[in-house]
Amino acid sequence: MSPKVSERRVTTRRAINREFSSADEFIKEYVNNISRTGAFIRSDDPLPLGTRVQLKFTVILDDLETMEGIGEVVRVVPTGGHEPSGMGVVFTELTASSRQLLEKLMVKR
Repeated sequence: MSPKVSERRVTTRRAINREFSSADEFIKEYVNNISRTGAFIRSDDPLPLGTRVQLKFTVILDDLETMEGIGEVVRVVPTGGHEPSGMGVVFTELTASSRQLLEKLMVKR
């Protein structure tokens, strides 16, 4: 039996929005590791596990292009350790154009 609408858990999404001048800058400065399923986003103040985030960032491949979608924080690396601080975000929803852009990024790498 599905829960009533009033009993469903309401989740807040946090926006992650930044523009980059090139795909290389995007990969080097913002996303340490990107795959078809998610990305590691560098941050001195990573969000807590389970936080849903609205992703929007711009890269230049052949043209200026924007990736948009929704993700969820599944890994947190705090500041002060041996690894760069930030958060692992799994993509839960990407627009069709963002999925195509992600494929282009994977090929370019």
